[in-house]
Amino acid sequence: MKKFILLSVFCIIVTNVFAQTDFTQLWKEGRDAYNAKNYAVAYAKLGEYLKQTNSQDSAIAYCIGVSAYKLKKYNEAISFFDIAIKKNFNVGNAYAQKAFALKAQKKMEEYVSTLESGLKADPDNATLIKNYALYNLKTGLAAQKAGKNDVAEASYKKVIVLNDKKSKTDALYSLGVLCYNDGADILKKATPLSTSDADKYAAEKTKADARFKEAVDYLEEAAKVSPERNDIKTMLTQVKDAME
Repeated sequence: MKKFILLSVFCIIVTNVFAQTDFTQLWKEGRDAYNAKNYAVAYAKLGEYLKQTNSQDSAIAYCIGVSAYKLKKYNEAISFFDIAIKKNFNVGNAYAQKAFALKAQKKMEEYVSTLESGLKADPDNATLIKNYALYNLKTGLAAQKAGKNDVAEASYKKVIVLNDKKSKTDALYSLGVLCYNDGADILKKATPLSTSDADKYAAEKTKADARFKEAVDYLEEAAKVSPERNDIKTMLTQVKDAME
């Protein structure tokens, strides 16, 4: 009986040694494949490694997420980036990569909400800022062209709070132009009233002047952020002339 017990213990030890060897080998092969951008091998090897660690290695989960994204396994990529996010590993970039996987599937509402969640967790992440700003600037421009100024204005305002010089300047300039055009449109429609209804004309002119003042404020802020931009100075002069 004693010999049997000793033999059993010996077998368990040997098995564990081989398992540990395989475990380490998976990590090495997966890491090397990932660094060589062989994402198919990296996905397989690191995925198996992660299973053996009960999904506890957040750095490996992030690498598998990148590999899955490169292989266009978008849902799988999202699940691995979620592990990294949950474990607070490389959070800003994990959110950004998750957002890209959602965008690749044309899930735009989830894409935007993921960027927003990422910015709350990592407000200075350049990738998140760039993509969130670009989305809102494009949305604002499209809305403005369609005559949906309220939507455009809301979109631009989401950008001016971001910590990025170019995006902030572009959004402030766009808001300035939008407010100016709005004021000019109000004034144009009110012009016939100047001879037929002086009081109503005065009320409409007050509205127009308020929009012109908003335009000036936005453009002056844009000029502070990017004093080198001549288009801002030109637009600012035009708005001020309209207010006289």
